[in-house]
Amino acid sequence: MIRVGVVGFGLAGRVFHAPLISSVEGLELAAVLERSTGHAATRYPAIATYRSLAELLADRSIQLVVVATPNSTHFELAMQVLGAGKHVVVDKPMAMSADEIAQMMELAGGLGRQCIPFHNRRWDNDFQTIQKVVQEGSLGMLVHLASSFDRWRPGPSTRAWKEEPAQGGLLVDIGTHLADQALTLFGLPNAVSAEIRMERDCDGAPDAFTLRLHYLNGLIVTLSANTLSTLARPRFHLRGTRGNYWKWGLDPQEEALAKITRIDAPGWGSEPESAQGTLSVDADRRLVETRIASVPGDYRKFYAGVRDAILGTGPAPVQAADAWRVARLLEWARESAQKRAGVDCDWSHEPS
Repeated sequence: MIRVGVVGFGLAGRVFHAPLISSVEGLELAAVLERSTGHAATRYPAIATYRSLAELLADRSIQLVVVATPNSTHFELAMQVLGAGKHVVVDKPMAMSADEIAQMMELAGGLGRQCIPFHNRRWDNDFQTIQKVVQEGSLGMLVHLASSFDRWRPGPSTRAWKEEPAQGGLLVDIGTHLADQALTLFGLPNAVSAEIRMERDCDGAPDAFTLRLHYLNGLIVTLSANTLSTLARPRFHLRGTRGNYWKWGLDPQEEALAKITRIDAPGWGSEPESAQGTLSVDADRRLVETRIASVPGDYRKFYAGVRDAILGTGPAPVQAADAWRVARLLEWARESAQKRAGVDCDWSHEPS
């Protein structure tokens, strides 16, 4: 049994990490760091509550620590966890720069410890399904993917720290997920062009972006998100020389996790037939539309992979190098937005 401590019990710790850890065989949610409140112990009476990171790290029974705090604190906290000889999972973004992630990788490698970014949306049902569509090749040569994450949130976030420019805004919050999915699907682009904007009528961090990833084979991937959409665009729209795939709506797991402390219900991650995507394929110059049942999403697979990586029975579910690539891509995107011009991606300096 791997005993796990969670640093922070805001949205990330409460909704994503604690219920998932509690639902995976071989992991035990043993402790939570809350500096002044006791919300975690109310939901999980058997756990220990610590008031400082030093107290948590002093608990020798804790093997894995999850960093689920505001973005700009991830690097410092994760380095302390690794320095204490413990494995670490770091909520996205893993750090605020690619250089910081490289330092984390170096320290983890030298100590023989796992340092794993929480890129959980690889296990969204829509992404699992579009991976299947791409692999099956029914759309012919792919020419464009639009990946959009739209919401209606015209006012400031209720979590005030998210409005601090130092936290990276929507580009870091949602862009990390969208970029990771794109790189998982298609690999590394050779250029990026970007627009990053503040659209709401309030002070805060950038709240809208559009990134275009350019690939040598002609494929273009457009990643975009904003907080001023009363009606969302398709979550995914994939175009190819033989047809298209469309998918609306968001994976249901986040909404469900907000209401529970562990996953017990059968059929987790499934969605109703009405939410299924549509495959539209040219058959002898006639478009044939088919509803495609979504592959059920399951964030538990991330933590099952973490368990196996710590036990040495499998690879980490997400590599720290993947987080480095995402962070570097977003840095080039900011450069592009500042220059109002495309930026070439030079991947030759990737850390090992």
